[in-house]
Amino acid sequence: MTGNERRMKILETLSKSSAPIAAKTLAKEFNVSRQIIVSDIALLRAEKHEIASTNRGYILSEDAKATRVFKVKHSDDEVEQEMNLIVDYGGTVEDVFVYHKTYGTVRAEMNIRSRIDVIDFMKAIETGKSSFLKNITDGYHYHTITASSEKILDRIQEQLEKNGFLAQLQDYEPVNFWKEESAK
Repeated sequence: MTGNERRMKILETLSKSSAPIAAKTLAKEFNVSRQIIVSDIALLRAEKHEIASTNRGYILSEDAKATRVFKVKHSDDEVEQEMNLIVDYGGTVEDVFVYHKTYGTVRAEMNIRSRIDVIDFMKAIETGKSSFLKNITDGYHYHTITASSEKILDRIQEQLEKNGFLAQLQDYEPVNFWKEESAK
């Protein structure tokens, strides 16, 4: 089992438990040291998973959000439509990032939660001397989207696909971010 697989299993285990789970218990379940579990929890928190530490172990916060990364491609004229679609269906655009073959991953925080945030972002781009990050990779980019449930993320994914914004992952991309392996 890879570290990524173990961390996903840890999240699954925590989500199914109504009581805190001790690092020692998780370590035994996954046949690793307690220190590995502590490191895994730190990595999961860095990925914005709301995991609380209690004196009896770890528990997922009740305010935990569902998170998914979408690879998308569209024109500059469609940026506003794409972001409005996401916020209208209950998502928050946490960030935008690209995989550049020379620079590696280039990421910018966005925190766009509403149409007002979209308007403010568009005004900042229009009045500034900057352009969209997606333009350094021929329009291909990724968004980390959070929502209150996986069902909302499913709807956002359906709408992104319906509007022609979803892009297919390439062989050189390191991770398949899609919820379902069969998605394009």
